Amino acid sequence: MTRFDDSELTCNEFLGGQVRLLQPATGYRAGIDPVLLAANVPAKAGQSVLELGCGAGAAILCLSARVPRLRLVGVELQPAYADLARRNAEINGSDLAVIEADLNDLPDEIRQRQFDHVIANPPYYRAGAHSPANDIGRSIALGEKTPLGNWITVAAKRLAPQGYLHIIQKADRLPDMLSACQGKLGSIEVLPLSARTGREAELIILSARKSGRAAFRLHAPLILHAGERHEKDGESYTETVSAVLRHAAPLPRS
Repeated sequence: MTRFDDSELTCNEFLGGQVRLLQPATGYRAGIDPVLLAANVPAKAGQSVLELGCGAGAAILCLSARVPRLRLVGVELQPAYADLARRNAEINGSDLAVIEADLNDLPDEIRQRQFDHVIANPPYYRAGAHSPANDIGRSIALGEKTPLGNWITVAAKRLAPQGYLHIIQKADRLPDMLSACQGKLGSIEVLPLSARTGREAELIILSARKSGRAAFRLHAPLILHAGERHEKDGESYTETVSAVLRHAAPLPRS
């Protein structure tokens, strides 16, 4: 499929309505993960950002809403999602350029460029580690076909000197990520994301710098929900997370 029909789509608001996103009614739909990833990127106006596997554009468009005048490029494998990202860029008045390509075979127009930041939200599950989804788009988005190490290797090649990689992933994939960074990226920082106080982190955001030499940093977990348990219907995000999700605030950097 090269394009979703309008009848197959919903339009959802992110960042308190600052970003509107067309998404398939069934299939892969963006949640808060790409929003948190975007909030972790300390980009500055005028810098360049590449997103590998941009999907419908949730992460890079949320970043664009927070930081003005970024030079944005997204790479997406699935034609229908690449088309959605272009449509969403137009809806949100963003100059995002979307390239339909496999990250293992990037076109010359990307391989000849370097970026200040590369961001990615790769599939969370190793091949065969989860039940396949009925929807092919969701299956590709969740199930790893390109090894996680390849994502990091490609990102490192596309970074400008002293550029940063930012990647969100399941916490149990951290050893794979650290191994892939070896010899390519340094100044590694890991931010665990915990649903509630006292819970193990299920996700992490890893940031690393090309030619970075700073010591490894493991930050205190970012707690997503207030309270030790879910006690009532409705949202229970902490003030920090609510500011990110509703008001495009950056994640605090200690």
